[in-house]
Amino acid sequence: MAQSESLESTYGLLLKAAAFAARAHRGQLRKDKETPYVSHVFRVCLVARDIFGISDPRVLMTALLHDTVEDTTTDFDDLEEHFGREIAQWVAFLSKDKRLREQEREQAYMDNLAKAPWQVLACKLADIFDNLMDLGQLPPERRQHTMSRLEGYVNAIRGNILEELRRPLALVSQLLDEIKAKNVR
Repeated sequence: MAQSESLESTYGLLLKAAAFAARAHRGQLRKDKETPYVSHVFRVCLVARDIFGISDPRVLMTALLHDTVEDTTTDFDDLEEHFGREIAQWVAFLSKDKRLREQEREQAYMDNLAKAPWQVLACKLADIFDNLMDLGQLPPERRQHTMSRLEGYVNAIRGNILEELRRPLALVSQLLDEIKAKNVR
């Protein structure tokens, strides 16, 4: 933090993003039908910060808000108004266009990831890490589909590796390998 920045200006928007995400996802549950959905976005933020070592408040805000456009009534303009254009654009990179059929939607999403800045890709890797850690909550018949999709995202990101993504990608790759090894036994 630069000497001229106050704690409020540095961290106020981050805390506002946490509250915004909690309100936006109110009443939504994870696939286990018990866990409040917002725990996922908080976990993604924690993965980015505590596991990947990313302290940039903009990345952490994006992690908290990454599913708001895709999974709630929040739109780009809401995010831009509350958090600025950059954060709204970063969240847009992480949002699938639900108007498209699944195959087209996934391809458009992968194309978007290929063009995304490293900060967005770090959030996506944190999202993948959390979803992999939570794989056991899925019914067995959904796990393989989810694993394949997550591996596809990782492969899309591998083509855009910058120094800032080396650690996050290595950790996600290690977790993928551990899960595959466990499922082979």
